[in-house]
Amino acid sequence: MTELGGSEDGQTPVDADDAQHLTEEFAWIRTRDELNEAEASNIADGLFWLGDQNLEPTDLLLNHTFLCEAHRRMFGEVWTWAGRLRQRDTTIGLPPARIQEELQVLLGDAGFWIEQGTFGSSETCVRFHHRLVFIHPFVNGNGRHARLVASALAESLGLGPDHLTWGARSGLPASKARRHYLDALRAADGGDYAALLANAVS
Repeated sequence: MTELGGSEDGQTPVDADDAQHLTEEFAWIRTRDELNEAEASNIADGLFWLGDQNLEPTDLLLNHTFLCEAHRRMFGEVWTWAGRLRQRDTTIGLPPARIQEELQVLLGDAGFWIEQGTFGSSETCVRFHHRLVFIHPFVNGNGRHARLVASALAESLGLGPDHLTWGARSGLPASKARRHYLDALRAADGGDYAALLANAVS
């Protein structure tokens, strides 16, 4: 793959294959630092949008339209594919042909867990988050999207907006906290949710 921009000042250039999907407003982006800044601003706008939503009852959150709209609000200013289900294979995630079906299964399962009290509220949110990441419905931003939606689910279940922190209170450096989070996701792939649950509330 070719890349845009140089490595001046140690800045990692944005891959040209990715850059072609930047919106017209952000087509000037050349480095990962610039991209991260633009995405952070867009995600902040997404959080403001989410704060204005009435997510009670929880059924309003557990639907395909809300998941896609939340992703679009988080990334739509920067990426043309924001809010659209992935149409190509990636190194992680389900094949595109299975995404929509598996999302519907997940939404149904989550509704059942809540209705039946299958798990505690925290574990319900963490399991929902993990399955959403595992499906990997969008081209990118899946982890950030899944954490935001899981936090919204936690709030709708009465846990409060800051219940899920994903290691923010652990005191660990950001790189180490992320490594712990990714290790916990892998453990959850094998059915062990203890580490991910501990990470989510730490």
